Amino acid sequence: MSASSPSSALAGAGRVRRDRFPGRPDFWGLLLLAPALLLLFGLFGVPAVYSVIGALAGKQGAPSLEHVRMAIGVYGKDILFTAWLVCLSVAVTAALAVLIAGYLTLGSNRLAVRILGWLYRWPLFVPMICAAQMMRSFLAKNGLLNNGLVATGLLTPAGSISLLDWRGVLITFVWKQLPFVTLLLAGAMASLDRSMIEAARDLGAGRLRVLVGIVLPLVRGPLLVGCVLTFVTLMSVLSVPMMLTADTPTMITVDMAYRINTFADYGTADALGLISYVMTMLVGWIYLRDAARQRGLSR
Repeated sequence: MSASSPSSALAGAGRVRRDRFPGRPDFWGLLLLAPALLLLFGLFGVPAVYSVIGALAGKQGAPSLEHVRMAIGVYGKDILFTAWLVCLSVAVTAALAVLIAGYLTLGSNRLAVRILGWLYRWPLFVPMICAAQMMRSFLAKNGLLNNGLVATGLLTPAGSISLLDWRGVLITFVWKQLPFVTLLLAGAMASLDRSMIEAARDLGAGRLRVLVGIVLPLVRGPLLVGCVLTFVTLMSVLSVPMMLTADTPTMITVDMAYRINTFADYGTADALGLISYVMTMLVGWIYLRDAARQRGLSR
């Protein structure tokens, strides 16, 4: 009893000090967070502020919307194309992630589940620029995909086509982001109470019906998080549209690089960046509104 009393006294004193100053920040915790916060502020916060200022300032430095009007007037189609392509990529990624995570959770073939669980994670370890280069060799007219189809007799050499356009960008985006969203969903599905799933299966519901009617509504939150993070990630990708397609319209990241490298026009590039900020903020607002509504319903 005497050996444990000093530690108990120290622990009690620590609790008293914390209770006495409940609003006092933890110095060591802030010290550990400081490098990450400084890095976030220096590499993201400061450039974002300067980008907004550059987009809303005229040539004389006075507040003006001339750069925004220039960006919308010249690259309006690219802005709409970017929003459409990214939304389509997010939708396809979410649908495939639901199916893969659902099979990993509800699948009865253990060997297929293990193989799929091992195989789908590989794109996580491939950088986006490497994925673009791989897809450039895979989807070209004389690439691996067409050569493989010709070798199997499913396609003639004259019938081979190049997918180095928006379709190639879509395939690359989906292939790269699918493991991330699937991991979120698979983890959320694995934590569900299996009794509801087993009860539905005992009543005769098929796996697809159980997935859509029972499992999917319960993992709506993680699915929305994965979709929002995927949207934000794809909005910032430059290498994939630049390497896979030379068609127009293109994504606004390519336009931003073109305005800077060709014309040194940072104002229009900042305006395009501001538009991308607004698009991502809109998606984030939709998610926060839905999360707040779900929290209100659960109370």
